[in-house]
Amino acid sequence: MFTSLLAHLNWLHILVATIVYFVLGALWYSKVLFANPWIKGHGIIVNEADAAKGMAGIMLGSFVLFFLVTTGVAIMQQLIPGYNFNAVQSIKHSLLISCLFSFATISIGYLYTKKPLVVHLIDGLYHVIGITIVGLILTLWK
Repeated sequence: MFTSLLAHLNWLHILVATIVYFVLGALWYSKVLFANPWIKGHGIIVNEADAAKGMAGIMLGSFVLFFLVTTGVAIMQQLIPGYNFNAVQSIKHSLLISCLFSFATISIGYLYTKKPLVVHLIDGLYHVIGITIVGLILTLWK
């Protein structure tokens, strides 16, 4: 069953949706949007010499993880009977899975590390919006 699911995925669509998700992060965490409150909320000191150390590996690792999330969304869409979603159904489905999995999981960790609410919202909503966009791309580009 699992290999059958993988065989029916459109890997080009998954790759493009992953790139869009990744690029959204570049905008989301830029000074244009949420960089300053995010940096403050996490207590990051950007002027430290080691602040940018290993950034290429971090970016590559995050891209691979975004690819896995995007693949997961594609698989979940296929597992729903009659999965031929329209845009509204895709948004509802993506909001459901992103809130139940990404936002909730991030927030659980942040509760234990006592991160400020603003950081929960910045990081959690990034994934809610990103996964919703991924779902729309995978749904509408057929």
